[in-house]
Amino acid sequence: MSIKPVHKPSYYVVNAITLYRLLAAPLLLILLFSGHLAVFKWLLMVSFLTDAIDGYLARKYQVTSIFGSILDSVSDDLTIAVAILGIMLVNPEFLRKELTLVMVQVLLFITQICFALIRYHKISSFHTYLAKFVTISQGIFLVLFYWLPEPVYMLFYAVSTLTILDLLEETVLVLVIPQWETDVKGLYWVIKNGSSKKPRQP
Repeated sequence: MSIKPVHKPSYYVVNAITLYRLLAAPLLLILLFSGHLAVFKWLLMVSFLTDAIDGYLARKYQVTSIFGSILDSVSDDLTIAVAILGIMLVNPEFLRKELTLVMVQVLLFITQICFALIRYHKISSFHTYLAKFVTISQGIFLVLFYWLPEPVYMLFYAVSTLTILDLLEETVLVLVIPQWETDVKGLYWVIKNGSSKKPRQP
């Protein structure tokens, strides 16, 4: 789908915000390994906030695209990966204690990515309702993890459960949706209405 001229400035602004999150990931790594945890915590929080901002603006101004959707998904994954790596360095005991639950999520994530690459030849960017809620929940837990003296275990278990459900849903979506799509509400709506959307053009 082509972008209307009136929306072109918004298109570039939204993608620039998303691109910031992508470029911030290596900077977060540098801050993490150089011991600048205070700056790391602030920048991590900003990165998660930009995720909410670019998604809202993309929907408001109707400037979603294949490029923007994939860029958003990759930026999200990198931000979360850096935050998890930080947990390994800052509180390895927490990770050792919850290693099984974390590994289940990692394996499901890898499985979903592999299925999408085989079927669509690129990563999926369904942006389901559940995925959006999970991303917000993950951001809240990870930010609080670095700001509070102790991890909020109940929040971790709740977020992990939602993440597992989201990854299972997205894996099934890859299997039932024949062509790459974005802005898919969820498996319930696909089953109810069928997948009739055409892939968006950048």
